Amino acid sequence: MNTVKKRIDFSQMTTLLVLIVLCVILSVLKPVFLTPGNLINIITQVTVNAIVAIGMTFVILTGGIDLSVGSVLGLAGIVMGMMMKAGMPVGIALIASIIVGVACGAVSGVLVTIGKLPPFIATLGIMNIARAIALTISKGGNMSAFPESFTWIGVGTIFGTGIPVQVLFMLILYLLGYYLLRYRQTGRFVYAIGGNKEAARLSGVSVRMYEMLTYIISGFTAAFAAIVLTAKLNAAQPTAGMNYELDAVAAVVIGGTSLTGGVGSIWGTLLGAIVIGVIRNGLNLLNANSYLQQGIIGCVIILAVLLDVAKKES
Repeated sequence: MNTVKKRIDFSQMTTLLVLIVLCVILSVLKPVFLTPGNLINIITQVTVNAIVAIGMTFVILTGGIDLSVGSVLGLAGIVMGMMMKAGMPVGIALIASIIVGVACGAVSGVLVTIGKLPPFIATLGIMNIARAIALTISKGGNMSAFPESFTWIGVGTIFGTGIPVQVLFMLILYLLGYYLLRYRQTGRFVYAIGGNKEAARLSGVSVRMYEMLTYIISGFTAAFAAIVLTAKLNAAQPTAGMNYELDAVAAVVIGGTSLTGGVGSIWGTLLGAIVIGVIRNGLNLLNANSYLQQGIIGCVIILAVLLDVAKKES
């Protein structure tokens, strides 16, 4: 356990060091980078990905992966948007969105734990099914002009401080994720399953139940991200969340969570999401080509995985 904790701490410190170095370099190249307005802009830009990455962290800690989160986000947003446009109360629409996300996560969990499908295949299938449903029920069209009581979630600020409300929601979710992983039995079992599934089973852990729970959590955070994104854009789009699963995995991996499971932390994931946001923001300030941005993030992911492999072999 101490070895695992040391690896988690080392990963967090490495990610934090990378973030500090990036900020120093970008502040030298572009002094505007460190202005309060730009820093708030970065945090606002990473909010949706950071929220999706919370659930992805739980799944990857068990040694799985959830490729459906982007499509689940899109479907949850469309269902919510359709209900609000039909005159349903905002609160009911939000609950419906969460139910859609949880249901999709539960189906993925059933396919993985009871159907014995590899997580990659199971969630790839749900990814396509969820996107198809979103496109079908919306007829490929977008919806917009939602009530101000809803859009406040995406554009409001905390007591006039200038800090976006969405950032507060993100931090609350991270605190809940940290609490579950650090102080609850759920977290201990999630780490145990990722470390050695068979040993966890022989120790009396209900591997099937806790594995399924991680996919449900992933569906929940994807739906919550849909709420934030839809409120921010004041629009529900059936194509929303396209490729978000890649950004979420990137945040988790860069944050130090091992793709083989058992090692990682929720705060490392938040740092990983911020690193991605800083890279994109910095490259935008430097007027770099958008294709180059993806390439650089890809290089960072590869480097993070290589470091994880090196730590395991050392």
